[in-house]
Amino acid sequence: MSESQKVADRSSAPPPAANSVDRFFKISARGSTFGREIRGGFATFFTMAYILVLNPIILGSAKDKFGQQLDPVQLTTATALVAAVMTVIMGVGGNLPLALAAGLGLNAVVAFQIAPQMSWDDAMGLVVLEGLLICALVVTGLREAVMHAIPQPLKQAISVGIGLFIAFIGFVDAGFVTRIPDIANTTVPVQLGGTGTLAGWPILVFCLGVLLTIGLLARKVKGAILISIVTMTIVAMIINSIADIKAWGLTTPEWPGKVVDTPDFGLIGHFSLFGAFDAPGVGVVTVVLLIFTLILSDFFDTMGTVVGISAEAGLLDEEGKVPNLGRVLLIDGAAAVAGGAASSSSATSYIESAAGVGEGSRTGFSNLVTGGLFALALFLTPLLTIVPLQAAAPALVAVGFLMMTQVKHIDWDKYEIAIPAFLTIAVMPFTYSITNGIGAGFLAYVVIKTVLGKAKEIHWLLWATSALFLVYFAIDPIEQILGAK
Repeated sequence: MSESQKVADRSSAPPPAANSVDRFFKISARGSTFGREIRGGFATFFTMAYILVLNPIILGSAKDKFGQQLDPVQLTTATALVAAVMTVIMGVGGNLPLALAAGLGLNAVVAFQIAPQMSWDDAMGLVVLEGLLICALVVTGLREAVMHAIPQPLKQAISVGIGLFIAFIGFVDAGFVTRIPDIANTTVPVQLGGTGTLAGWPILVFCLGVLLTIGLLARKVKGAILISIVTMTIVAMIINSIADIKAWGLTTPEWPGKVVDTPDFGLIGHFSLFGAFDAPGVGVVTVVLLIFTLILSDFFDTMGTVVGISAEAGLLDEEGKVPNLGRVLLIDGAAAVAGGAASSSSATSYIESAAGVGEGSRTGFSNLVTGGLFALALFLTPLLTIVPLQAAAPALVAVGFLMMTQVKHIDWDKYEIAIPAFLTIAVMPFTYSITNGIGAGFLAYVVIKTVLGKAKEIHWLLWATSALFLVYFAIDPIEQILGAK
């Protein structure tokens, strides 16, 4: 949706609410309909349902200090449960089309950086502590104040950067882009397909999906993204049944042997809140730095996601503020607590929610659909995880385009904002991290403003945040200086 359309939607008089549910979620007031919200809820679920497969793989493949591994079936249940509950809570409490689940990147930190130094219970206790501290920052108003202190052009750059990032995720997830092994002795980090060329039926499904999605979007077909996901899943199932395909990736598009499975809640509640501080061989400084890393990553990943999704949905006000921001951030912090308590790692807001926004979602009602599907996944995981990444990834590419359109609102002739904006946009996909992009943009903004003698124009919270990012980027030498490594 173009910016002019968004402004027009806000300025025109909304139709009267159809019923109490419409009034509560402001569906008509935000220019949406129940049909759009439902389609958006389905689209969001299908673009992030991969977490039901990926989170158990990441956490289940790691061992803690004592060689213990988490059960994949229990991890699947915990992942689906937290996603279902927190997504519904965000919909009702925050009224934004913003789904939540175990955070990618955060789960890797827990699995490969924290768990090897302590027990799983202690590691998950640190995740709970991280969530509690984030909630405290929200209650004090500090987290919301930081978001309001960010200049509008940088917020727009964050949205654009996320657009490129999410498109890149789509290309990588589908196998359209792959990392070149280091053994190749090349300076080129990625390549087309697995060997420099596009080969195999799965890639064909992705390419056809992209063409179908952009064609439907260009024709302004309602439900374009969802139609593409469902259609290409069916195509993938047909191809898989008649062709000799070695692997699709995480999910194989075939009818499961059983549709219903019994959830296993064995991991719920297995955490030790302060156990890490008493863990043998782990110093207090190390524990503090681990918590700091989790907080900073979660804090700014969420900030970028919330701003990006709200901007794409046309929900930012004239000052670029997110509606119900305090409640949204508090719920996101509570999701981190829930994720740690369930041993599924820190849960956070998902940028894949942009797929639902692309389908027309504008309110938290769509979250009831997404959350309901995650609840069904507790029992229907074999059925609901047949969507291959090659069928879902085209939605991410299309949404990346939609978010990219905001780049036109940045003043590229004004270097003091253009350079930080560029770094924000570029660093996100190049480092595969929203947090890194925001940090690079903040630091560049502060440095350039200072060099130009405009330091007084910088909000003190941006000074403080940039200082934290400086610590974040220099965490390795700091650990060595403090003897924590």
